Amino acid sequence: MATKGSYTYDYPRPMLTADVMVVRSGNEVLLVRRGGEPFKGCWALPGGFMEMDETIEHCAVRELEEETGLRFTEQELSLIGIYSAPGRDPRGRTVTAAYRVECGERMVETAVAGDDAAEVRWWPLEALPPLAFDHAEIVSDGHCL
Repeated sequence: MATKGSYTYDYPRPMLTADVMVVRSGNEVLLVRRGGEPFKGCWALPGGFMEMDETIEHCAVRELEEETGLRFTEQELSLIGIYSAPGRDPRGRTVTAAYRVECGERMVETAVAGDDAAEVRWWPLEALPPLAFDHAEIVSDGHCL
């Protein structure tokens, strides 16, 4: 793993994240309650920042497991899209690759909050709470897949 440090470049670089929409029974989505800022206490898709020594798909799998305990392979992910609107993250210029994965019934009760997630919960797609960042758009796009 690359060491955390300060980087200097001639041109600005956006941060890269991965978010994952976990769906079960076609009508429920797994959300995490954020334990830290920004949007502390708000519901969001599991996800986080890509490390310097991993692919974006590995980042998605790693972040999902860290925040929910659910373990998937990169091959099980389906790309929803790339989200890059300026201002989508108050911490700075951030681009995310959003993925969708279907959760088998064997995993229904195994999701538990971890890392920087304060809570995990299954929500009906028709009754989602307000979501952090642009995650409502991602869920809407992912529901159409």
